[in-house]
Amino acid sequence: MNTRTVSVLTPDGTPLATDVCLPDGDRPRPAVLIRTPYGRDAHRAELRGWAAHGFAALAQDVRGRHGSPGEWHPYRDHERTDGAATVAWVRAQTWSNGEVVAVGASYAAYCALVTALDAPGAAPGPVHREGVPDAVIAAVPALGLTETAREPGGPERLWARAGWWAAHGDRSDSDPDALERALADDPRLLEHLPVARLAERLATGLGRELPSWPRLWADRQRGRLVALGSAARLPLLAVGGTRDPFAEDTVALWHGWGGPARLLLGPWGHHLTADRSAPARARVNLGALYVRWARAALAGRLEPTRHGVIALGDSGHWHSTHRADSPPETERRWPFGSPTGLRLLHGAEFSADPERPVRSDDLAVPVDGGPADRCLLLSPPLPRPLDLAGAAVARINATADTPSADWAVRLTALDPSGRADPLAFGIVRRTGPPGEAADITVPLGTLGRRLPAGTRLRAEIAGHHFPAHARNPHTGDDPVTATRLAPSRRAVNPRGSALHLPVVARRRYVEPVPEICR
Repeated sequence: MNTRTVSVLTPDGTPLATDVCLPDGDRPRPAVLIRTPYGRDAHRAELRGWAAHGFAALAQDVRGRHGSPGEWHPYRDHERTDGAATVAWVRAQTWSNGEVVAVGASYAAYCALVTALDAPGAAPGPVHREGVPDAVIAAVPALGLTETAREPGGPERLWARAGWWAAHGDRSDSDPDALERALADDPRLLEHLPVARLAERLATGLGRELPSWPRLWADRQRGRLVALGSAARLPLLAVGGTRDPFAEDTVALWHGWGGPARLLLGPWGHHLTADRSAPARARVNLGALYVRWARAALAGRLEPTRHGVIALGDSGHWHSTHRADSPPETERRWPFGSPTGLRLLHGAEFSADPERPVRSDDLAVPVDGGPADRCLLLSPPLPRPLDLAGAAVARINATADTPSADWAVRLTALDPSGRADPLAFGIVRRTGPPGEAADITVPLGTLGRRLPAGTRLRAEIAGHHFPAHARNPHTGDDPVTATRLAPSRRAVNPRGSALHLPVVARRRYVEPVPEICR
């Protein structure tokens, strides 16, 4: 195999630095294309792996990043047009057989998707649509400005966006440790208000301006790619992790896709790495899986259905979902205030004070008799192991004395020794007349876990989850522009409130790779 760097011209003449790794031999090959803002050099081993399996493999720096000139504006239209131009260039090469698979993770998954969806309804086959790939592999996709900046329920993802913008925003290269250094200089950096002007504080520690920061919060339209995907006919492999903050976007993309769609949801975070203590059977060779799936997709061997697999934590067992012959999930209800559900420990009435918010980076809960800052509930020990696979939700009847209130629900699994392990989280924003009781639904994401016998479930209901999320000021003002904070008195009514978890009713496990590639 051989690797070389070429320049691929975009419609406006911008040359994009592209590494091309070709297998040995002269016959035309299918190609995989990775377009990334994180540096094409990081994909050299991946390119060689694809080439070793007979694919022409390309990694390209998007415009304005690393080896490619121009200005980079995250999530702008140039990713779509530049991707289409690159696909067309690939197909024109003598080493190409015309088949192209767009591949990417995180922002690179966005690049792959907008290229694949440039012409909705594009179909794989011998007649290729200009600039549109034949299949797409989207891992931990970061689907857009709004999806990455805000939760589906409204609250702003402060920590993740500040870290990403500090590392990658408004610069041609990356500085992964930028936010940590800025926080070392100013530990209360993320507390400064308004959030819209946080870039001015960051600029001091970073030594550069972040002019694109305000635009991040101005975009509020979500679901554009998911909507386009409903008209797509090309195959999709959506890969995510139950511990990834964008897991629900991965599931939504898969669920709404119009063509053959596969979901692989493992016990991973955003980097798709397993816990080192996990058994070997809990790990998946993603590179080998991608190759096998790409071959099946290009050959038209995938069933024209939507199905996938969810890992049951680090147990090594996988649950099939959305197939007619897959084991069903049943919703099990844990009512609040019940000895057999979730017993109320304290905080049926509590104060959500943005000056002293419940923190996202601390799993400890208050044990003294001071004023409550959250509602705290605990289940009895599980009498037997429990497999969870699917969507979880908390439904609460609650009251706030302020016109705007965030409701954060954090679910933790406590093993028999008392060790706490995060299980699920959700947060929504509700506006309404102060003091009016409301039924509030808080989605807790898609779970994939096996809970051993003796596990207790601990639920916390709070008004903040800081610094992962910006603080709701409780004044009715936009949290991005607010400069004044006020406490909010809360009450949770156990009657009518409950936790709903997806329990696998019948255990029948599958092997993930064959299930994904059928």
